[in-house]
Amino acid sequence: MKKIFTILIFGMLLLSVSLVFAHEHDFNETKQIINSGISCDKLTDEQLESIGDYYMEQMHPGEAHKMMDQMMGGEGSESLRQVQINMAKRLYCNEDIGGMMGGGMMNMMMGNNMMGNYPAYYGYNNFWNVLWMVFLIGAIALIVWLIYKFTKKGKESETPINILQKRYAKGEINKKQFEEMKKGLRK
Repeated sequence: MKKIFTILIFGMLLLSVSLVFAHEHDFNETKQIINSGISCDKLTDEQLESIGDYYMEQMHPGEAHKMMDQMMGGEGSESLRQVQINMAKRLYCNEDIGGMMGGGMMNMMMGNNMMGNYPAYYGYNNFWNVLWMVFLIGAIALIVWLIYKFTKKGKESETPINILQKRYAKGEINKKQFEEMKKGLRK
């Protein structure tokens, strides 16, 4: 049973590492394009789409990226493709394409209304990161407080009189010693 559990854990670890490397591998060509500084007029739409997808991953990593893709029409959809191309044109090519994603709801959210004209790394994602940090700090503070509260109560019940009563109950001291010690504690 222990061997099966170990193999299962090792397999899950190996799978997760391979998925991370597979995802990183997807963006290796894109990183090379970005680092080379190729001008935008020499890039194909497929390369621009890949660059836009890379920037989306940087702004919304992991599961958030998948959710954003779904909101934009889903993997393989023309609307997602156009959003990624427009994102690359805006962020890599520095073109003004009428808002972050070229109009519509994304223009309202990221362009001139809700978020202002800030770079992509300011705004919505930053708000949730700060909110998450506040939540974590609060949870840690609550746990520390609860531990302190419960450990303090245990020590409060260990008063000298209680200890004396326990010793008398165990037979460590007789009644005369108990009464003398009790009088001494009350002074």
